[in-house]
Amino acid sequence: MNNDQIRQGGFAGLQALQAPNDGWKMLLYKEVLRFWRVGFQTIAAPVLTAVLYLMIFGHVLSDRVQVYPGVSYVAFLVPGLVMMSMLQNAFANSASSLVQSKIMGNLVFILMTPMHAWHWFIAYVGAALVRGLLVGLGVYLVTLFYAPAQAASITWILAFAVLGSGLMGALGLLAGLWADKFDQMAVFQNFIVMPMTFLAGVFYSIHSLPPFWQFLSHLNPFFYMIDGFRFGFFGVSDVSPWLSLGIAGVAMLLVSLLCLYLLRTGYKLRT
Repeated sequence: MNNDQIRQGGFAGLQALQAPNDGWKMLLYKEVLRFWRVGFQTIAAPVLTAVLYLMIFGHVLSDRVQVYPGVSYVAFLVPGLVMMSMLQNAFANSASSLVQSKIMGNLVFILMTPMHAWHWFIAYVGAALVRGLLVGLGVYLVTLFYAPAQAASITWILAFAVLGSGLMGALGLLAGLWADKFDQMAVFQNFIVMPMTFLAGVFYSIHSLPPFWQFLSHLNPFFYMIDGFRFGFFGVSDVSPWLSLGIAGVAMLLVSLLCLYLLRTGYKLRT
């Protein structure tokens, strides 16, 4: 758009010129506001669910299981439940938002804007990241009533919290692009996210598993995110945190590149 066009269009022309750079901010704000308005459902409910897991498993197994020396089973559960809550809610946020927009037909208004693929990516994944971190913080604060606060390395905790929520936000965006209705999105949730989460060592150390299931767990990127996150609390883990960081980072990169490619091609967006 040249200067003559801007003068003819006035303020609207100036807005159109700025939209490619600023549109993602408005979309990000819209996505954050979407889940914040129903915070009891999107933030408080997952926190309550995680606390119920902690109370039930902690009550049943606290006297029977000790995974790491000097670490109670209830304390061992806390990082796993925090990360599990972040992963599931980050995925649900971006996936449900995109599918809901498809069903209600308001996705066309976003398609009419001159935003690039990476604008979409930053907005949807960024909102999922915010929700994941808020839920994780809520779960952690409530669990302080059941286990004392521990933090061997804040850096590792923050690194895996951001990386895990970002990865699941991108995976949720991928699911939202593929799914045309909530039933299809549930396939991702029930057959991919949920099994991989429970096989990732949330409630146990994978060293207690039979060799075959240990092998499968080592193929699961969720395991590395949870194990690395737990290292930040206790300073011990099942595998090296650097290995966990590398695998989670590669998974994030691959899923992000796939999402950007599908967004650029308009996969299931312009049909």
